[in-house]
Amino acid sequence: MPPNHICVIQRGILFSVRLPDGPSRGYICEVFNGHFELPDLGPIGANGLAAPRDFEHPVAAFEERTCDYTVVSKYQGHLFQRKQDFSPFNVVSWHGNYVPYRYDLARFMVINATAFDHADPSIFTVLTCKSAEVGVAVADFVIFPPRWAVQEHTFRPPYYHRNCMSEFMGLILGEYEAKKEGFLPGGASLHSTMAPHGPDRPTFDRASTDELKPVRVADGTQAFMFETHFMMNCTPWGLETCGKIQPDYYKVWQDLQSNFDGKK
Repeated sequence: MPPNHICVIQRGILFSVRLPDGPSRGYICEVFNGHFELPDLGPIGANGLAAPRDFEHPVAAFEERTCDYTVVSKYQGHLFQRKQDFSPFNVVSWHGNYVPYRYDLARFMVINATAFDHADPSIFTVLTCKSAEVGVAVADFVIFPPRWAVQEHTFRPPYYHRNCMSEFMGLILGEYEAKKEGFLPGGASLHSTMAPHGPDRPTFDRASTDELKPVRVADGTQAFMFETHFMMNCTPWGLETCGKIQPDYYKVWQDLQSNFDGKK
């Protein structure tokens, strides 16, 4: 699968991953309640965001051969394996629409603010896994693709905020608009529910002094976010073993100063 694509594998489907070009990096989100689907467009209307016609699914294929296969299954949070002497992909065809699919993120039709304010990230939602509570999701998959910023009299980057959803941010290509330095492709940040966050100091300074004219944002880049109303836990390996934690991450906000003026 080419870079900048996503693949959704439905629950209960057997699959294998083959990397013809050697080791690869990517991000995985697993949901345990519901399925990913296109978000409701509401006032946007019939067209916008991710179009159904741009999603691709595989054609029917099978392999009939004797071989050694190890099939790994997940149950109750634990992994189990079984051995078999034939291919598990010996199904000639299927009937129905419960199939894997992929999507090229470059096909996303961006909806943006053109008057003032920075719109909520929900306008960048590619897929959502709905929850029983209106207004929050089991998981939203959101992207921040190249686009034009044309707002007036406003702060254009993501504003400083707290959120009722946990935010896992990753970078696939290029650089992230709210943190130009130190946030590299393959990296990620996690801001849990109600944890305040926003752009670093250099980004704030540039955004506060730049001329408010149409600006092309994030050419050659692709950032994304997994949002969920659940709390996320980091694994012991991620916190203690991997050696990739940035312990001084909080310092990107230390130089920010209060600009509040009660007279305005």
